[in-house]
Amino acid sequence: MKTIQENDKEYICDISAPCFASLTPDQLAIVKTSRTQVKFRKGENLTKQGMYASYILFIVNGLAIKFIEGNGNKNLNLEIVSAGDFIGLSSIFTEGLFEYSATTLTDCHALLVEKIAISNVLESNAKFASELIKRYIRSNSVLYSSIQTLLFNQMNGKIAKALLYLGEVKKKEPDIFILLGRKEIAGFAGISVENAIKILRHFEKDQIIVLKEKDIEILNPVLLKDISIHG
Repeated sequence: MKTIQENDKEYICDISAPCFASLTPDQLAIVKTSRTQVKFRKGENLTKQGMYASYILFIVNGLAIKFIEGNGNKNLNLEIVSAGDFIGLSSIFTEGLFEYSATTLTDCHALLVEKIAISNVLESNAKFASELIKRYIRSNSVLYSSIQTLLFNQMNGKIAKALLYLGEVKKKEPDIFILLGRKEIAGFAGISVENAIKILRHFEKDQIIVLKEKDIEILNPVLLKDISIHG
């Protein structure tokens, strides 16, 4: 992790992001004076589940993964976050703790914005507040979907849902399966790595997917969706 100063050659003009477009000059100044730009290396933690959150993160560039930590080094992966996404929004509306962990999949630039500054702007800018609340609700929807999958799907269905989600991510991030690996795919499905590998090979045998070393190509998304519903 490296703090980036405005005179650093790695500095990125960050407050031009669309989500900040509705802020007034005074509100923009509040955010600017309350933020720190940081470069995280691949594999570094952005947040740690259960720790106090004095700031929220805005991803300027790069990819990261959000997950819930369980016992015995078992994690439930929630979603991939990329440029334009926030991490830690829930801490504004809840008890102030990070409710999940997040780790970088690539090098990432991020803004660490003091939570109190965001709260002050939310109170005075309805449009900005509406946008962040929508993002918060979307994150909750991802969590509810993960719970539904864990409770009601068998292993084939769990892997199918994970592949469909990551297949959508792949449209924008072609290397996503290579960055993740089989362990992380299993983490999205909430099953063991061994079972995930067996199911992936079974799907390949049935010509639903093609395994290309670490990469995966989805050949039959219609059948995969059917398995995700009924499997």
